[in-house]
Amino acid sequence: MLGTILFSVSNSVKGQEVSAAVFNDSIRNGNVQVFDVRTAGEYNTGHLSNALLADYTKKEEFTERVKYLDKDKTVYIYCLSGGRSAKAASWMRENGFKKVIELEGGINAWKQAGQPVEGVADVKQMTVDAFRSGIDKGEVLVDVGAEWCPPCRKMAPVLEAYLSKHKTVRLLKVDGGRDQDVMQSIKATSLPTFILYKDGREVWRKQGVSEQL
Repeated sequence: MLGTILFSVSNSVKGQEVSAAVFNDSIRNGNVQVFDVRTAGEYNTGHLSNALLADYTKKEEFTERVKYLDKDKTVYIYCLSGGRSAKAASWMRENGFKKVIELEGGINAWKQAGQPVEGVADVKQMTVDAFRSGIDKGEVLVDVGAEWCPPCRKMAPVLEAYLSKHKTVRLLKVDGGRDQDVMQSIKATSLPTFILYKDGREVWRKQGVSEQL
């Protein structure tokens, strides 16, 4: 159940909720940490601009991704209606985050206030056949990740450096929130996952954050 409490949090940790209008004014400059703690499926029904994602109902995913947020910078957090984000924010405050601001009423209240969302999924997922055709010839590096994934963003410069060094390697991106059939076919269960193929055959695979590929 989405309402299940996954982490033990203290009632003594005071939260700070703000309205959609105040929340929007605070994040408008773009140089902030916006944190969506809904599921990937919910995220793809529309999300706030530049929002990172970690599903609070998945303890391992949440605790792994939250590590890549800056504890010294304010985090603006939201979920569907405010329940999950309140629990997540309380846990974060107890674990060293200095300031966590909650969106009162969640994205439901945000939409009702006429505030903008982006990223509504209207693109079909990649087929397994299309994926196989994409890796069939030459060296292809498959990047299973997503814009909303904090460790994926952490790996962006590492990926860029690898491709700059290996000029003959082509990049094929698999969307970790959308391309579920492909992910299942290649057994990619975590984000990010990098797999190098040569003429359709897997050469090596790496998961998570590392200093180099």
